[in-house]
Amino acid sequence: MAVGDNKIENVRNAEEMIKNAKSEGAQLVVLPEMFCCPYDNSKFYEYSESVDNGYAINSIKECAVKYSVYISAGSIPERADNKLYNTQCLIADDGTIKAAHRKTHLFDIDVKGKITFKESDVLSPGEQITITDIKGIKLGLAICYDIRFPEYFRILAINGVKLVILPAAFNMTTGPAHWETVLRCRALDNQLFIAAVSPARNYNASYVAYGHSMVTGPWGDIKIQAGENQCIKTVEIDFSEREVITEQLPLLKHLRKDLYETVYKKGVDLLID
Repeated sequence: MAVGDNKIENVRNAEEMIKNAKSEGAQLVVLPEMFCCPYDNSKFYEYSESVDNGYAINSIKECAVKYSVYISAGSIPERADNKLYNTQCLIADDGTIKAAHRKTHLFDIDVKGKITFKESDVLSPGEQITITDIKGIKLGLAICYDIRFPEYFRILAINGVKLVILPAAFNMTTGPAHWETVLRCRALDNQLFIAAVSPARNYNASYVAYGHSMVTGPWGDIKIQAGENQCIKTVEIDFSEREVITEQLPLLKHLRKDLYETVYKKGVDLLID
């Protein structure tokens, strides 16, 4: 979805897209990172709210009930305990928050001559790995830069997660270089599905999102992909595909946890013969 510099208009746009997605048969709707707010450090405090009683989240809760659909409310700048977090709320079809995930890895990068951004100037990191479920299907929640850290996704996988919901806003430097590759790799290595949803591209914004929302599967393939402009894409996930793949290629059964744990505890000196 397109995200501008007006919370009310952004939320109304999200509401309309949720309605249209439901009309296309969606049971789960995923919004992008910072769906109600420009992705801009200077805007996060102004747009911040409580997940318990904020305008954006309350509006999405009402949509979940009205259309009887599960919704990942992308992420918002959450205000809590005198801190700001980048937070995803998964809202059930009865309007309750099933789970909330605060972005655990903050996006602090400096690609010389291309892009510099430091979320940690304004935001605080979350401290938990988030696992929940929808109708018996285990889900993991993550946000954008979390995808860069294989350990997080491996923990989700070994705990039975079949689908990861990832609101994200890669940019015009990292997006063309890494977006598709990292989404396919994380899905392949951990034999799960990833639904990664970006804001539409807006060249007038201070931070230009890459777009190209997509769903990747446990074979490392792309199930569906959007372009750079606002649109709705729907796809049906067949979780039996994952069961077939994990039977044929049992990666998670072949983990050498004994070896990895020893190396993590004692250091890389163990690698020297």
